[in-house]
Amino acid sequence: MSNGSLHVRQREVPPELVRRATRCALFVVAVFGLLILRLAYLQISLGDYYRSLSENNRVRIESLRPIRGVIVDRAGEILVDNRPSFDLVVVPEDAADLTVTLANLSHFLGESGENGIAKALGAGSIRRPFEAVTLKRGVDWRTVVAVESHRIDLPGVSLRVGPQRRYRYKQFASPLLGYVGEISRAELEQSDGYRMGDLIGKAGIERALEDYLRGRSGGRQVEVDAFGRQLRVLSEVPPIAGDTVVLAIDADLQRAAEHALGEHEGAVVVMDVNTGEVLAMASKPGFDPNWFAKGITREQWSELVRSPLRPLNNRAVLGAYPPGSTFKVVMAAAALEERVIGPQTEFFCGGGLWVGTRRFRCWRAGGHGRVNVTRALIESCDVFFYEVGQRLGVDRIAEYAHRLGLGRKTGIDLPAEKPGLIPTTRWKRKRFGQPWFPGETISVAIGQGYVSVTPLQMAQLTAAIANGGRLLRPKLVKRVETVDGRVVWEPGDTEAKDVGLSSRNLNLIREAMLGVVNTPRGTGQAARLDTLAQKQEIEVAGKTGTAQASAAGGGRGSQRDWKRELRDHAWFVAFAPFRQPRVAIAVLVEHAGEHGGRVAAPIAREVLARYFFRAGADEAALGTAQARGRLSRR
Repeated sequence: MSNGSLHVRQREVPPELVRRATRCALFVVAVFGLLILRLAYLQISLGDYYRSLSENNRVRIESLRPIRGVIVDRAGEILVDNRPSFDLVVVPEDAADLTVTLANLSHFLGESGENGIAKALGAGSIRRPFEAVTLKRGVDWRTVVAVESHRIDLPGVSLRVGPQRRYRYKQFASPLLGYVGEISRAELEQSDGYRMGDLIGKAGIERALEDYLRGRSGGRQVEVDAFGRQLRVLSEVPPIAGDTVVLAIDADLQRAAEHALGEHEGAVVVMDVNTGEVLAMASKPGFDPNWFAKGITREQWSELVRSPLRPLNNRAVLGAYPPGSTFKVVMAAAALEERVIGPQTEFFCGGGLWVGTRRFRCWRAGGHGRVNVTRALIESCDVFFYEVGQRLGVDRIAEYAHRLGLGRKTGIDLPAEKPGLIPTTRWKRKRFGQPWFPGETISVAIGQGYVSVTPLQMAQLTAAIANGGRLLRPKLVKRVETVDGRVVWEPGDTEAKDVGLSSRNLNLIREAMLGVVNTPRGTGQAARLDTLAQKQEIEVAGKTGTAQASAAGGGRGSQRDWKRELRDHAWFVAFAPFRQPRVAIAVLVEHAGEHGGRVAAPIAREVLARYFFRAGADEAALGTAQARGRLSRR
């Protein structure tokens, strides 16, 4: 019975069903077999490849920017430092669709971020995989809140905290201090130790002392999630802060120089006649270097580079101008040393001098009558120096101008200094293929024609006259030290060059310069300092100058209504005190349209008054100021 029942049930299973069940079982086995083979292929053959991708996507190496070195003045007052700020960055590899991410970012911020990313990615192959690109530096709190509130919609976008350069007094000494900017592709290829997005000194002290200020980058390993957001720090090598640069600049005197210039375009240089230290170097107009530290906009950059006033130029070292009558100091020195004239040699000035068919006029229409070299310097007689120039010749003039530092770079610690120009017969033949003409020597004799100098060179020349004929290399940096005060560089004492002028002739020139400021007929009386705190008289010795900026210049009346580019430049150079000189000053007012004695001399007076009226308290206050500055830096 039981056998029969089993036999009946076996016969009840249809053969078609058995075949279908068999095929299904084989299909399932085949599918699992393929999956097993695929997994084996991925795990064994491609295991190392995918493990590398996984690790690279999970663990990143980030560069840590160092804190850039601080710049302080000679008393320790901080001029340039750093502050923390948020930078908006993006890692393109973390954004599934970069276009969509940028569109979302633009929507949340209410501005376009695509231009920034396109420009940043322009470095092409220089950028490393998974390296962040900086979209915007120093973002405001509205941007911080917008990005943090929409992180899920902005894969690859994040905020990073880093140091931002801060120029504490904005336009103060800006052409001198310079500015920083993001490293360019050309700079990246030529410099070691930099990465895309790093900041580098572009001008001024920031560029000249870049190797000390930059510091040394650090790095860290961080773990990130699928959106590129940081989860934790695995390891870190801290960056090393940049060194502190201590300038020779006196910030208080620098402020006085910039204030004295007022709304004029021009430059003021104050130099210690015994050490060569530059105590002030003002150039106007200036600019706000913080624009560059934050990431300058296209509109801001256009405003700076298109301005006819050239605010980015440091006129003290990059501006080359005809020196006008200040050059007569060189002429007097050359003529006396070459014995073309003696102290009592006189020439008659009737208001002009005929050379061939052309009459070269004196600035005083009625002339000066018979004058010797002392009176010619005091009253700035052109005709006297026309006569001297004809007797010297341009090549001997050039020899003494070169001795006194003109026509060549001073060697100051700044990039791109201009050498100016002192012409010679050889120079003209090489430059123009023409001989030198006598009328050109007449122009050179009063600092016109091809002659051009910088305000720094004129300060250096004046210091050499004041200190007995020693040409000193200007020093802008006193020392460089680490954050803990260890000195790593200082200029040391540079051997002064003897300009080769006799003490007798130097004394004669100095006495004449004293007369320029302190006699009734002197052209520089506006620079006179009568008393110092009602205790002693400070005697200033100087020389005025008015230099033609165009063929239309040289008029005897005011040029205030002329076009700016046609107006004459105003000069004044001086040293003080007369008996024991301490400082030399050169003032240039660009396109002033007035005589140097009217415009430049009062500026010098204001700066010198600031220097001497507080001089008695300087030494006592210096230690306190240095201590206060160091404490604030720490």
